[in-house]
Amino acid sequence: MNKRYARPVVLANDEISEGVYTASGTDCYTVTYNIHQTPETGRGDYRIQINGTHSATHHSTAQTLVITFNQAVTYVSSNGSLASGDGTATLYVDYAYHNNGSDNIGLGDLVVEADQGLAVTNAYIVCNMTCSQHDS
Repeated sequence: MNKRYARPVVLANDEISEGVYTASGTDCYTVTYNIHQTPETGRGDYRIQINGTHSATHHSTAQTLVITFNQAVTYVSSNGSLASGDGTATLYVDYAYHNNGSDNIGLGDLVVEADQGLAVTNAYIVCNMTCSQHDS
């Protein structure tokens, strides 16, 4: 039996906003995101709530969010530290949360500036899969 991989398609709809789930790029985190604020008069940024669910047999003390958009963005702020990607369509943001094998982390708002019609096309978290307190 021949199985073909069909790449999922993400469609943007400016009239609705909902979380999107993805597990691309890592086996131990599920990422949800929600663009909950878009530019308005007097404010030109997008605010995106990012959450991660860690489901693994290991602990983690460092994570990198990789988030891709349909256009280039300018990084403004987050609860992490920008590692790279400012001015491109893909941002890499580092975090330093201690996660148990089963844990939920609210990464808070990621704030970016971009042209109208911004959409997230993919997001995943890569973890360091280690914790000196619990690993031997």
